[in-house]
Amino acid sequence: MNSEGYRQILAMAIENEIAAHDFYKSICEKTTNESLKQIFAELAEEEQKHKVFLEGYLSGQKPFHFAEVTDYKVAESIEKPRPTLDMKPADAIGLAMKAEEEAMELYQGLAHASTNSDQKEMFLNLSNMERAHKVRLEELYTSMAYPEVW
Repeated sequence: MNSEGYRQILAMAIENEIAAHDFYKSICEKTTNESLKQIFAELAEEEQKHKVFLEGYLSGQKPFHFAEVTDYKVAESIEKPRPTLDMKPADAIGLAMKAEEEAMELYQGLAHASTNSDQKEMFLNLSNMERAHKVRLEELYTSMAYPEVW
């Protein structure tokens, strides 16, 4: 893959971060549950930070270094529908959980292809942040989707 391909992946990652931010913010604004409101506000803020960080690479403020590779399998995540605000809370959390999983895998792929150690570390850190979001949402999802467990 050439540098333009990586730019396209970064642009898609930024769009995903924006969509996640907007989704989390809208849930935060609509929910009356204070605990959920706080969780989704924090997630929205983190996604905004990721967007700004990635924009630094896309704009050229930060140089990026990637090895030439054949396929990231990124296309599998592109057809994901935009979330709606009228879905059930457990479904919304399930959708958010899957989005975090996709972001985690995307950043792992970018880290694997990075030839610069600082850049590799940055993408691994982003992947770990997305993993933390996913785990947090999984815990919330489990308690909402399977209340009989608690």
